Amino acid sequence: MQAIITQLSQELNKDPQHIENVITLLDEGNTIPFIARYRKELHGAMDDTALRTLADRLQYLRNLAQRREEIRKSIDSQEKLTEELSAALDNAKTLSELEDIYRPYKPKRRTRATIAKEKGLEPLAEQLFAQSRDLAAPEELAQDYVNPDLGVNSIEEALAGASDIIAEMISDDAGIRKELRKLMQKQAIVRSTVAKDQEEAGAVYQQYFDFTQPLAKTQGHQVLAMNRGEREGFLKVAVEVDQEKALICIRRAVLIPGSNATAFVRTAAEDAYVRLIAPSMEREMRTALTDDANEGAIHNFALNLRPLLMQPPVKGHVTLGLDPGYSHGCKCAVVDATGKVLDTAVVYPTFSKGKREEAIRIWADLIRKHGVEHIAIGNGTASRETESAVCDLLPKVKGVSYMIVSEAGASVYSASKLAAEEFPQYDVNLRSAVSIARRLQDPLAELVKIDPKAIGVGQYQHDLPEKRLDESLAGVVEDCVNAVGVDLNTASASLLRRVSGLNANTAKNIVTYREENGAFTTRKQVLKVPKLGAKAYEQAAGFLRVPESQQILDNTGVHPESYGAAEKLLELCGYSLNDVAAGKLSELTARLDAYGAAKAAEECGVGVPTLRDIAKELCKPGRDPRDELPPPILRTDVLDMKDLKPGMVLTGTVRNVIDFGVFVDIGVHQDGLVHISRVCDRFIKHPSQVVSVGDIVKVAVLEVDEKRKRISLTMRDLPKE
Repeated sequence: MQAIITQLSQELNKDPQHIENVITLLDEGNTIPFIARYRKELHGAMDDTALRTLADRLQYLRNLAQRREEIRKSIDSQEKLTEELSAALDNAKTLSELEDIYRPYKPKRRTRATIAKEKGLEPLAEQLFAQSRDLAAPEELAQDYVNPDLGVNSIEEALAGASDIIAEMISDDAGIRKELRKLMQKQAIVRSTVAKDQEEAGAVYQQYFDFTQPLAKTQGHQVLAMNRGEREGFLKVAVEVDQEKALICIRRAVLIPGSNATAFVRTAAEDAYVRLIAPSMEREMRTALTDDANEGAIHNFALNLRPLLMQPPVKGHVTLGLDPGYSHGCKCAVVDATGKVLDTAVVYPTFSKGKREEAIRIWADLIRKHGVEHIAIGNGTASRETESAVCDLLPKVKGVSYMIVSEAGASVYSASKLAAEEFPQYDVNLRSAVSIARRLQDPLAELVKIDPKAIGVGQYQHDLPEKRLDESLAGVVEDCVNAVGVDLNTASASLLRRVSGLNANTAKNIVTYREENGAFTTRKQVLKVPKLGAKAYEQAAGFLRVPESQQILDNTGVHPESYGAAEKLLELCGYSLNDVAAGKLSELTARLDAYGAAKAAEECGVGVPTLRDIAKELCKPGRDPRDELPPPILRTDVLDMKDLKPGMVLTGTVRNVIDFGVFVDIGVHQDGLVHISRVCDRFIKHPSQVVSVGDIVKVAVLEVDEKRKRISLTMRDLPKE
């Protein structure tokens, strides 16, 4: 374990004691959000992302250690474990290095070499491979191994078998593979060509019909695109390296000049490379490229998902949700400020002029009847036409604005068992309209009901390893939910199950308890929920909010274990809990600084980071961190693609950030693309270095292609508006 702690400390540049503390906390069953928020003194205030990186790397190193011992036992059982071999296993830093060492000792299926060994040719191969200076000619040595009873009928067959054994020995050499791996990583190229007669059918992959790129410079999105094209039968992909350079690398390792066997071993080495090593190494390089591309795509997906979930809510407003459509009409749902459905309708604004006017009339009636302030329009089929009709409506209903809302995953949710349980009285289409309205009111509370993969802020997500992607995205959702906190009396089971320490069963039990016993009046009351024990309460309590509680701290991020510290802090600074409720702590931070944070922390019995967090929470009980972000753009007019002109400066919302650029919603239904080269005026490796999903940005129109529905934008060198 100490070796793992040391390695993690070096890799992550963190204090070894902090690393050890985190490992202990994880092993004790504590969650990442709980550790990040309430155990800062033990880990040096690492954030959720750093802790998840540590946890992932810890799992890898533990798996590596386990595999190392499995290999050691296997070799030892063969009575071939030497001190040198044991040391090599200890020094291996990756799974591939371990497997290289194990390769000669790994039980194999029958190969040409094992068949040759069965014929008694291993001693001949070892003699020849040793290449001693006084060695007889290979043909002369082979005479002693001709044995028809064993299936060796001639000198040629004996030498062929010996060559097969030598080729496998060379292929199994860990040192040779390590050098070849270095060579390929530095000098190999990735080549993609079009499959025979697939030019027309595979036109979408045209840029990869004749594509070459140094392996070291091949981008993740290129790898994933080529993999998909190859899987669909449109492309042929290979990793190639100069064969002569590879052979020189092998010859340098195995040839001993001046022996009668040197030429024979040279030929066997060439056979080893062409027949065994090259295909194996190509597979390894392709796998490594794909693994890196997958990790990059998963990281990018997670990076985009976080700001999407953390979009500022448009709280406290009655909202009309519209799920646009053609033949099945536009589904409408009015929800109140808490998301409760007040009314529904179906209109057909795209059918005819008369139907459009009828839709506008019905919308106006719904708005007046229920006091609607905002309209949320789904961005799917018929969104553009629906938006146009809404803009004709707005002059008739003063004070109402609208926003285009991404409906990615809304259809998945509306057809789900969860939606059926939540809205048994509505059909699938109306459920989708409700979801769209609620996405405007509280994106996080609504999006947690949907599989993160269906939200659509990644690239090639359907090609990625599902388990790894699910783990990563679930971690992001968990971090976001716990960063915001959850109202214990209004949260759905979908939201509660993402709270630290809770799961699907305990979340359902909380909702059931709430329905049977009424609203929770204290945090501690949640301990009465069936199957929710002390450990789960410890992990969850700080993230649960109870606005109805008489204890004001129950509506803050202060953990119950620190209530005493919070009250002591207030006393030291001349305040009381009544001042917290009245919002009269504007000078708390200044008074704490004047008193001395370290001195106050010691008197309160907590660390300085925890004390500062307590002070922050006391200043804003019920605080939602999303409220501090720029609000979403609510529109009162509409642009058409034909209205766009080069040079026009617009304000837009970042919808997706991928390897080669940024997609921005500028209010014309079709998102525009800012290529990575036009994101900023300096070199960046990835657009996420500059922008995130949900950011409000200024862009200028570069080019509009109405026929292909493509809009090119720039964030650089913006002309004056």
